[in-house]
Amino acid sequence: MENLPINQMNNREVLLEGRNVKKYFPIKEGLLSRNQKFVKAVDDVSLKIYKGETFSLVGESGSGKSTLGRVLLRLYDLTSGSISFDGVDITSIKPKKMRNIRKEMQVIYQDPFSSLNPRMKISDIIGEPLEINKIAEGVEKHNRIVELMELVGLDPTRMNHYPHEFSGGQRQRIGIARAIALNPKFILADEAVSALDVSVQAQVVNLLKDLQQKLGLTYLFIAHGLNIVRHISDRVGVMYLGNLVEVGEVEELYKRPAHPYTSALISTNPTPNPRSTKEKVILKGEIPSPSNPPSGCRFHTRCPFATDRCKNETPELVALSNSRSVACHYPLV
Repeated sequence: MENLPINQMNNREVLLEGRNVKKYFPIKEGLLSRNQKFVKAVDDVSLKIYKGETFSLVGESGSGKSTLGRVLLRLYDLTSGSISFDGVDITSIKPKKMRNIRKEMQVIYQDPFSSLNPRMKISDIIGEPLEINKIAEGVEKHNRIVELMELVGLDPTRMNHYPHEFSGGQRQRIGIARAIALNPKFILADEAVSALDVSVQAQVVNLLKDLQQKLGLTYLFIAHGLNIVRHISDRVGVMYLGNLVEVGEVEELYKRPAHPYTSALISTNPTPNPRSTKEKVILKGEIPSPSNPPSGCRFHTRCPFATDRCKNETPELVALSNSRSVACHYPLV
């Protein structure tokens, strides 16, 4: 499936939608404390993910990317807001029905070693979802495991080996095989390549793109920076301190960032041209605490263009065009 222009994507069917999603985690304090405080990990985020696309979330650690991904899959309960998947409101759906829907929503985790049971053979790891959901057993299960291993580029003759006998990239392929075992519609790839070497990252990204074409998958791809997502994404959402600050088609966003934070993330990417004179934007200070975010624009404490308006007035995420939205009083484009 080729990446489509944003105006064509807007005519496609929405698979996953979050509306005004909030996820707050309570902070435990002393027994005598009367004021309950919260970590505002995700704070009023709305987004749509279309069938067949790859929507990526990027941002520094602590920006809320992974929490948002888990909330959208209902692995975490919402504090407020609503979520729909394939036309079904799953905001407060009962656990039994959610188990049936969860077959359509799978996860590829960051660390392929810790996400795999070291005491289980690869055949058992990949075949477990088939057994639990009573999809296949016996010869049928064996044949499906062979098919899945071949799909992700693994040698089926090694299905009786254990995770420690495989390289990091191969272990991630095992995790991918397990994730696609039930023929899901949607996969959350949560930092799925960040623990791998650069050359292996490219191989896994190419595999994910190939599987998307063959199986019609939709991805939510989470990463720290924009270097890897440029090669897999249709659209990108940039998160900062629990908020979406920019959403746009990947090439447009990469070439002409509208938010100063997006510009800073892009400028830190390594360039293949050693003679490049493009100036890097260095962000000052650390990302503030999500339990006590700054007033107004949350980025104003680190933004080189901040004014008094930025300190006092929270910018809304508004459309700059059909293909771009930004939450900034003074967008760069």
